[in-house]
Formats: sequence, C-alpha cells, structure tokens
Amino acid sequence: MTDVVLFHHVQGLTEGVASFAERLRGAGHTVTTPDLFDGRTFATIEDGMAHAREVGFGVLLDRGVAAAQDVTSPGVVYAGFSMGAMPAQQLAQTRPEAGGALLLHACLPVSEFGASWPAGVPVQVHGMADDPFFAEEDGDLGAARALVASTADAELFLYPGEQHLFADSSLPSYVPEAADLLLERVLRFLGQVAGPATGR
Repeated sequence: MTDVVLFHHVQGLTEGVASFAERLRGAGHTVTTPDLFDGRTFATIEDGMAHAREVGFGVLLDRGVAAAQDVTSPGVVYAGFSMGAMPAQQLAQTRPEAGGALLLHACLPVSEFGASWPAGVPVQVHGMADDPFFAEEDGDLGAARALVASTADAELFLYPGEQHLFADSSLPSYVPEAADLLLERVLRFLGQVAGPATGR
C-alpha cells in the first residue's frame, strides 16, 4: 500500500488527527504522524495560532520537512491538516520520491515552493465552501483553484458548511458526513497512488 506522512493542524496532534491516521492504517497504509508541537495541544485555533506564532511558522515548516527525512520510499504521499499542509505541500513539490499530496483545509500558492506543480504528482485539496479560514478567493481557495487550473492531476473538493477543521473527530468543528466523504475520497486517492514517483 502507500506510505503517508500526515502533519497535524494548529491545535496540535489531537486525538482526532491520530484517529484519522488510524483509519488510513486500517485500510493498509503506513502512516507517520510527526508532532511539530512536542506533545502540546490547544483547545482553540486562536490558542494554537498564538503558539505557532511564538515558535515561528518558518521553524515549524523546517521541523515538518526534517521529520519526513527518514520516509524515503518511492511514491510517499504527504498530507496535512490546515497548518500541516505547509510542510506537506513543500515536500510534495520538492522531494523526488513524492507520489502525491493531500491538502486538507488549506492550500498555498504553488509559487511558494517552486515555479510549478511537479508533473506526475497528483494532489487533492479539501475545504468547506464557507470556511472563513479557507474560502477567501485571494487566499487558500484561490490558490487551490489556480492549482487545479494549471495541473492535470489536481482535484479540489468543496463541502457545504463553514467549519475549518471539520475532519477532526475530537473537535467541536467536526462534521461527520463531510468527514466521512473526505475520508472516502482520500482512501480512493491513496489506492490509486502506486509505484515510484515520476521524475521532475
């Protein structure tokens, strides 16, 4: 099956992120979940953001990239919830072994990490249509639409609602129906990713 490196969101490596990883493992995938917050979790996005700013987003990005150094199997998929999409996207765009990317609740402009999305590396972006953290056209949603427009292997999935971390079952923002559909699409994606990544 597929090796996956799954990065947590700004509230930390919560029980919901761990549960999501377990569901991927239950489907036969190998999942690594780096903890960029050294065991700390936060009750709200605002508290988590305050901690992330204190540490520095650049530092957290470097931690994420470093945490993935030992996962070198061809076709590895990099995945991230919200803040975790930053290292996932950088790794997918820059690592030759990358086999795919799953950007959950966030998407950065491709230009942040390179001139274009690498050929042969499929990517899915998932977010809620009215999520104030995601849905701004000049923010994540705009970046996601630009990615889909410029990349044959890119898909954008919008779900009805306004919750940000709707796929984390341990948070009040959890939306079961949307989370189940997201998981179904993610598992289908992972099932389709096979073999070594193509060259850059």
